[in-house]
Amino acid sequence: MSLIVQKYGGTSVGSIERIKAVAAKIKARRDQGDRVVIVVSAMSGETDRLLALAREIQARPNPREMDVLLSTGEQVTIALLSMALEGLGCPAKSYTGGQVHIRTDSVHNKARIRKINGARVETDLDAGCVVVVAGFQGVDEAGDITTLGRGGSDTSAVAMAAALGADECQIYTDVDGVYTTDPRIEPRARKLDRITFEEMLELASLGSKVLQIRAVEFAGKYKVPLRVLSSFEAGEGTLISFEEEAVEGAVISGIAVNRDEAKLTVLGVPDQPGVAHKLLGPIAEANIEVDMIIQNVSADKATTDFTFTVHRNDYVRALEILDATARSLAAWDVAGDDRIVKISLVGVGMRSHAGIASKMFAALAKEGINMQMISTSEIKISVVVDERYLELGVRTLHQAFELHQGD
Repeated sequence: MSLIVQKYGGTSVGSIERIKAVAAKIKARRDQGDRVVIVVSAMSGETDRLLALAREIQARPNPREMDVLLSTGEQVTIALLSMALEGLGCPAKSYTGGQVHIRTDSVHNKARIRKINGARVETDLDAGCVVVVAGFQGVDEAGDITTLGRGGSDTSAVAMAAALGADECQIYTDVDGVYTTDPRIEPRARKLDRITFEEMLELASLGSKVLQIRAVEFAGKYKVPLRVLSSFEAGEGTLISFEEEAVEGAVISGIAVNRDEAKLTVLGVPDQPGVAHKLLGPIAEANIEVDMIIQNVSADKATTDFTFTVHRNDYVRALEILDATARSLAAWDVAGDDRIVKISLVGVGMRSHAGIASKMFAALAKEGINMQMISTSEIKISVVVDERYLELGVRTLHQAFELHQGD
C-alpha cells in the first residue's frame, strides 16, 4: 500500500464533467489499495473572475481581504470533488488549508509555508477516506487566511507529500510530462521519462511553465519524488528524481525559452569602484529583479559599458530609473531593447562533457543568429538573441544536440 498525493490544476477540474472524470481516476487509484490525498486548484477562470470582482470595488484591494476572497475558489472545488467521489461510492472528506493546519507566515498574497500538521489527514486515511485539500492557501499564526501566490497549489501538494512522507507526489496538468523543449516551437520535442531536480529547477527558473520553481525547490529540499502527468491522457509522465538515482544519459536534457525579458545598457560609465551598485541600487529599490549582467571595460580602462536584463513588464520603469542614474554618473548614453528572448540549454551532463558551449555557438552562428549576451553555470548555458530568432534558434539547437532522439 502506497501513500500518493495527487494535485489537479484548474484546467483538470474546469467543469463538472472534468471533476467527475478526475473523481473516477482517483477512485481507480484507491481501489488499487493505495491511500490517496488530493490537492486541487480553483476551477479554471474562477480566480480571474474573483480578481475582477475585487477590482470593481477597489483598484488596490486590501491584501488580507483579497486572500479571503481568492481562497473561496479552491473551497468550491474541494466540495464538488468530494461530492463526486461520494457519488461513486468512494468515501471522501474535504479540507481547507486552515482546517488541515497548513501554517504560513503572514505575507498576504505570497505567503510561505512554515509547517503542516498531518494528524487529521492521517486519521481520515486510516479510516479509508480520500482526503481532498484546498491548494494555494493556508492560515497564519493569527488564524488569518493566506494564499501562496503563483503556483501555490503545486507547492501545497509537495508540502503535503513531505509532511505525510508520501511515496510520490503526482502533479496532473494539461501536458503529459516534461519535454525537451516547448512542442509548440519544435514539433519534434520529446517527452522525458526522467529528469533531475537540479535540471527541473533550472528549466523552471528559465521559463518552463510545466512546474513552478517553488514547488520544485520544496520537493528537492524534502526529497519528495515528483511526477508530472496529464489529466486527459494515460501515461507514466515524467519522474523528477535525484541525480544519483538517474543513469548516465544525455548531456543536454532540455531547452528553455524565456520571452519575458528586456535588455538595458549604459554606455561610457566611469570605471570606478561601486559603479555597479550605483546603477543597480535604484533598480533594486524599485523592486525590479535583474537577471543577466555583463560589464565590459574600455581599452583605456577609463569607462565601462554595463548591460543587464529585467522582466519585460518592468522595462519602461527600469529605463526611466536608469536614464536618471546614468545622467548623475555622467555616462555617455542609455539604450534599451524589449524585443529579445533568452534561450537556454540545461543538462547535468555538462559537468563531465567539454565543448558544449562551442557546439551551441557554432550551431547558432551557422544560422546567422547573433548572441547579444551569454550566461553560464555548471549545468546551464543561456544566450540572449533577437526575438525574431526564437523558433529558428530553438529548432537549430534541438537538432544540433539530437534531442529528438531517445536514450
